[in-house]
Amino acid sequence: MTLDPATISALSALAGSAIGALASVATTWFTQHHQDHAQRLGQEGSRRERLFGEFIDQASKAYADGVVQERLDDPAKLVPMYTAMNKLRLFATPGTIGAAEAVLVLVVDTYEKTSTALEARNSHITAHDILREFADACRAELTCLR
Repeated sequence: MTLDPATISALSALAGSAIGALASVATTWFTQHHQDHAQRLGQEGSRRERLFGEFIDQASKAYADGVVQERLDDPAKLVPMYTAMNKLRLFATPGTIGAAEAVLVLVVDTYEKTSTALEARNSHITAHDILREFADACRAELTCLR
């Protein structure tokens, strides 16, 4: 079977058009896929930032209360911090969760110290930032998301 030059020309034009259309569709799909992925990562980062901030707020309040109180008079004071901790467990990495659990232990230990240790606790507050490791873990996690 022989093809005349007009048929070859027409088939070449159709093949070129099909390849051009396919390339356009593929480029559009890849671009949209990349934009969607970047948007999802941005939203995930924002969600984690809110959760990290919430935990820092709650832990700071509970720690400050533990420093001035002689004992834990109302366990409900710790509920917001535990709530924030469990929200972290849904989305954060194991390293960040471990750092948050260490903060939780330090806060609870602060309530358990005797009133005779109040002066030592006051000097301890200025010398030790209980949220530093947690904040560093949060920063590393957010950097990995971006």
